[in-house]
Amino acid sequence: MRSLVFVALLAVVALPSGASDAGLGKWAAAPHRTPANVARDPFRHPLQTLAFFGVREGSTVVEILPGSSGYYMEILAPYLRSKGRYIAASRAPDAPPQYVADHRKLLARLEAEPALYGKVLVTQFSADRHEIAPPGSADFVLTFRNLHNWMERNEVEGALRAFHRALKPGGVLGVVDHRGREELSQEAQMKSGYVRQDVAIALIEKAGFRLAGSSEINANPRDTKDHPEGVWTLPPTYRLKDRDRAKYAAIGESDRFTLKFVKR
Repeated sequence: MRSLVFVALLAVVALPSGASDAGLGKWAAAPHRTPANVARDPFRHPLQTLAFFGVREGSTVVEILPGSSGYYMEILAPYLRSKGRYIAASRAPDAPPQYVADHRKLLARLEAEPALYGKVLVTQFSADRHEIAPPGSADFVLTFRNLHNWMERNEVEGALRAFHRALKPGGVLGVVDHRGREELSQEAQMKSGYVRQDVAIALIEKAGFRLAGSSEINANPRDTKDHPEGVWTLPPTYRLKDRDRAKYAAIGESDRFTLKFVKR
């Protein structure tokens, strides 16, 4: 199954000239990846997404809140192990208990698999209260499906300051999040987990970044964005449990924007 998913991904898109597709592809298809993460590949398109952002095997990459599931960490940490660096900007000790528990699971996983994760650097992230990496050291800061949380908690400006500080001049901020409806205000859909793309761009550019590109890699036109429990109605969360499960499975994961910014 894993091999079939990988072949399908390669068939969808040719990676840009110079991208380390062989290296990324090797780790995307590697047996250490958890079945639950592999099942998400047709919705999350990891190879195409990382190629769009421009990640190379010699890059220093900070991933914000990879969590114990480590979807992108499973690919990036071993890929960057020899020539680059993978930094997991994880939870701070003062985070809510459930997040601290997940952080401990992440640390246990890193310790249990040193051949894959022995060189991972773990830092703390909580808006701009900690350094996620030494200032001006990162080639990439990547965040997946987090922006809506920081906006709701009024932490987005602090988070963007932390990202800007960590990146080298010209470094890349890669953002993927649930794309909201243009005809509704951001406030009207905040609790649903969706973010208007134009609002996201304006916030991030105001923080000292320039939009360098957008991609429809992670678009899903089947997502009507009017679900009873917001984005969490859809897989993989299925907050309604078995109620209309087949309907939401047919929709798949949420419609998402994929945005590439450069530090000014």
